[in-house]
Amino acid sequence: MPRPPRELRLRPATQQAIHPSYKARSGTRMLVRPPRLARLSPRRLRSESPMASTHALLRPSAPSPLAGTSARSPAAAVRVPFRSRYSTRVSLASEVAAGADTLFADYKPTTAFLFPGQGAQAVGMGKEALNVAAAAELFDKANDILGYDLRNLCIDGPKEKLNSTVISQPAIYVTSLAAVEVLRAREDGQSVIDSVDVTCGLSLGEYTALAFAGAFSFEDGLKLVKLRGEAMQDASDAANSAMVSVIGLDSEKVQQLCDAANEDVDEGERVQIANFLCPGNYAVSGGVKGIEAVEAKAKSFKARMTVRLAVAGAFHTSFMQPAVSRLESALAATEIRSPRIPVISNVDAHPHSDPEMIKKILAQQVTSPVQWETTVTTLLGKGLEKSYELGPGKVIAGIIKRINKGASVENIGA
Repeated sequence: MPRPPRELRLRPATQQAIHPSYKARSGTRMLVRPPRLARLSPRRLRSESPMASTHALLRPSAPSPLAGTSARSPAAAVRVPFRSRYSTRVSLASEVAAGADTLFADYKPTTAFLFPGQGAQAVGMGKEALNVAAAAELFDKANDILGYDLRNLCIDGPKEKLNSTVISQPAIYVTSLAAVEVLRAREDGQSVIDSVDVTCGLSLGEYTALAFAGAFSFEDGLKLVKLRGEAMQDASDAANSAMVSVIGLDSEKVQQLCDAANEDVDEGERVQIANFLCPGNYAVSGGVKGIEAVEAKAKSFKARMTVRLAVAGAFHTSFMQPAVSRLESALAATEIRSPRIPVISNVDAHPHSDPEMIKKILAQQVTSPVQWETTVTTLLGKGLEKSYELGPGKVIAGIIKRINKGASVENIGA
């Protein structure tokens, strides 16, 4: 009979580094065992008029930044400078052939913006945004859309409310885009922003990346994120499910562990890998009994530890299927444009340019495993030189460093 794994209490800071969705709770116990991108810039859609600031674009009375521009030649429709930002409401999708999803097939990344997902939130985030007018206005706009004081919740908490799925997802989305404005306010900030030629985000962060890339407006993105959080919470409430991080095993071993756990539980309790984060760190989702089986068997597979995640339910699995139809309806009613730079999908680790395909991908995302490890290794393999993590926390930077210790990552908070 195998010896039970010894228990170790880890400090909250150490626990947070294990997984982006982990939030410390009093008395949490961990099961522990000693261990074991010739550059070709992506094509972008071109605007021939200078863009107004984010501050101006957010004012209801502000005219469309592309209004009144003259007809353009086909050659003029291949690039949009950065100032076509996430608050732009003018549709550019018509400049991409209908149904085309190959605009970014041969992208060559050099500089990336990376946006965090749920679990990066922390009381006090958003404070720096108060000192930058464009960033502060994003919070004002968010308060109007959400119907509650998001900025106050971000800065003052309480922690338990901020950590809830329905609050944390809008909070991270807004704070991450506010971080873009904090960066822009720096002396060299605009040049950094202009250099970005690829973007992606972890789970929820994919919506932030799409907003930054101009696929939809800040406002429409926030409405989608709000509904996403609510739909995922409702789906979680409808089933007894959970998530656990398995530390110290490669993905093949974690799959074997899941298979072994699934042999001991009913079909409705089965588990699967939900987040492929980085080597030695994979999150498993499923029914509570299945998760308990994973925890019980982890030592026999030589896992270093397992960490039960403080999330509402089994994200990125079929347990979230009830949320899909609600997301599909909301996405169908939302104007989505072809992004101006590649946005890497969590579902297949590829960029998509066709708006209809983007809608399908976003609907699938909540029930599909997050392919973050493949995304990062592909970007680095294609020659990525510099990355910026924008938003609360430093989870993404930590993950990237585990994949490649020499990778260059800078954190920009708000």
